[in-house]
Amino acid sequence: MKVSILGAGGLTGRELISYLKNHPNFELVHITSNKTKGKALSEVFPELGWDDSRLKFSDHSDPIPTGSLVVLAVPNEVALETAPVLLEKGHKVIDISGAFRLHNKEEFEFHYGIKHTAFEYMDRVQFGSPELFREKLKKADFVSNPGCYSSSVFLPLYFLGDLRKEIQSPVVVSAASGVSGAGGRTEEIGFTFTNTYENFRAYKVLSHQHTPEMIEYGFWNSPLHDLVFTPHLLPVYRGILSTIFVNFQREVPVSELENVFQKTSSEPFIRKKPKPEDIELKYVQNSNYLDFSYRIKGKQMILTSSLDNLGKGAAGGALQNMNLMCGFKETEGLLRL
Repeated sequence: MKVSILGAGGLTGRELISYLKNHPNFELVHITSNKTKGKALSEVFPELGWDDSRLKFSDHSDPIPTGSLVVLAVPNEVALETAPVLLEKGHKVIDISGAFRLHNKEEFEFHYGIKHTAFEYMDRVQFGSPELFREKLKKADFVSNPGCYSSSVFLPLYFLGDLRKEIQSPVVVSAASGVSGAGGRTEEIGFTFTNTYENFRAYKVLSHQHTPEMIEYGFWNSPLHDLVFTPHLLPVYRGILSTIFVNFQREVPVSELENVFQKTSSEPFIRKKPKPEDIELKYVQNSNYLDFSYRIKGKQMILTSSLDNLGKGAAGGALQNMNLMCGFKETEGLLRL
């Protein structure tokens, strides 16, 4: 299956390229980046060991090879313009931006600060969480990849199953991300090395765009809950660790929670750990895994989770969806040592 990546010169694009290098069923045939157009992939990312000097970055407006699956690693505004055009031309599309994640148009425009110009395509898009929608993804031609912060929160909440109906509002989340998840753009001075080294701070307090996504999918088919989310910036490159505070309407025994979480044992990239202290960034960095654990005391429960924002939170999750969309083994190309 041929693959084209628009916006391949960014952090997520580079990560996806590294995954695709040794994938037996995908052939990377087209990459774009306005900043590095005309340069060979091997020149821009020599560390990836890509030997084929013929594969060069082109302009976003250059023709896309017919029949290729297209991954959009571009800003939200570009995805809104580009995805409809690609779909009408018959391409399968995975959008890694946040342009097509939310089914509430007002929520989208408030949190993302832009007008949604292609909302009619929300009836066609499939949210790209295999743990929630695996069978639907196998039939999808348009997938919206989840956000990194939101994946670290809605997945542990979703695995609570019917117990979600017994949660008292609000759910409170405190999460911390490396700079590649929180921003990572060199032009944003707040995310540069000199501003993150030996530092720790909150940002986008009560305004982060992933908050409604956590609510929509963490409580899928359950009563809507309030969720208060505070993201923080860690002085590391990659990884997210989230702490989720939950209050139940009753005391929930550990045996009941263990029974509910048992279903995660069949998930190839979800790992339940014995205790919250086992959740560390170093165990998920450079992987497609999400680790989580919990502790409960009476009606109060704390969930902790971690993932790599460039892996499970972006490029790794996208490749997992690509495998499902194209009928390949879901774990193909993702089980790194």
